[in-house]
Amino acid sequence: MPLLINHVQVNIPFAMLCDSYLNRFIKQRLNPEIGLDAAVLERYSLSDFTDIAKEFHNHSLTITLHAPFIDLSPGSPDKSIRAVTRHRFEQVLQLVPIFKPETVVCHVGYDRERYSFIKDIWFENSLKMWSWLGTRIGNEGSLLMLENVYEDNPEDIKTLFNNLKNQNAGFCFDIGHQAVFSSVPLVNWLEFLGSYLGQLHMHDNCGKEDEHLAMGQGSINFQPLFDYLKSRRKNPPVITLEPHREEDLRPSLKYLEKFWTW
Repeated sequence: MPLLINHVQVNIPFAMLCDSYLNRFIKQRLNPEIGLDAAVLERYSLSDFTDIAKEFHNHSLTITLHAPFIDLSPGSPDKSIRAVTRHRFEQVLQLVPIFKPETVVCHVGYDRERYSFIKDIWFENSLKMWSWLGTRIGNEGSLLMLENVYEDNPEDIKTLFNNLKNQNAGFCFDIGHQAVFSSVPLVNWLEFLGSYLGQLHMHDNCGKEDEHLAMGQGSINFQPLFDYLKSRRKNPPVITLEPHREEDLRPSLKYLEKFWTW
């Protein structure tokens, strides 16, 4: 298991790192995927972020970042909403040279039930936002990863990746979200977007709610994903475990260890 720990990220909100979890991550040598939200970006100073980043860098741990997403809409037809969204991303960009993350994960944010009637406008606006952000992140030596949440169909978002090749933007495939919010099988997501796969968010659920259970404790069949990863082991994606309870981390590691061959 120690070898596996070196190859995965573990999600942790920044505020929790500051409050109580930093020493645990350092002691257990856990590579963090640090979650940022509006409250954190408003509350903490650049020196606060720098202090945390130095601790991880000094211990040679790998960092990824997860950008804010609540109430943000990169494709909104309302320019004021897009301005707020861009402002939050600008705040994240200030932290990229501090944390030096391998990737910065953002939610695509497309919801067919809410935006299908303005789909073309939504994606046009969204593409401009991601093109700008992906370029800026790339200039700092990191990569933008766009994550599925409420997206029902991989075809809906493939156009983004097709048009962000210059930015090397990758697909962050959240398996738990796909299981709950998509009617399209996992294998089809891999078929449509596998060539852009750069990161995985791994957690389990029972198919009705986004429970973020330990892997193996829900109903998700991960086997098609593991089979796919074995076939492209020369270019493995970044893997982030996303348990929402501390006690679910070790079971996820043990479950993943059974299949780890890439």
